[in-house]
Amino acid sequence: MIRYALKCSADHGFDSWFQSAEAFEKLARSGMVSCPVCGTGEVVKSLMAPSVRPARIPGAADSETARPLATPTTPLSEALAALRREVEANSEYVGTDFATEARRIHDGDAPERAIYG
Repeated sequence: MIRYALKCSADHGFDSWFQSAEAFEKLARSGMVSCPVCGTGEVVKSLMAPSVRPARIPGAADSETARPLATPTTPLSEALAALRREVEANSEYVGTDFATEARRIHDGDAPERAIYG
């Protein structure tokens, strides 16, 4: 799988995953790739930096170092960013243990509270 940063002729930027570079080319040529904002099929790859994650430090909270990938540009992305801020402000970060902690809360083995990870 490969993720491409894409841009439409109306300058809307978005990302999408493809099985391979050849799969992207085939789908783009056949008009099967379209902008989620305006629906145009005139889509090209944009310049994109590789995504490299730093080594994980045991016990370090990922939310302390997390940064948004881009500034929200559409009403939908702004609403999602606001929702994320609301969840992070009113919930406890449990990291990669989210599923385990959610099960513990469900089973009554941990106090009921809002969590995210």
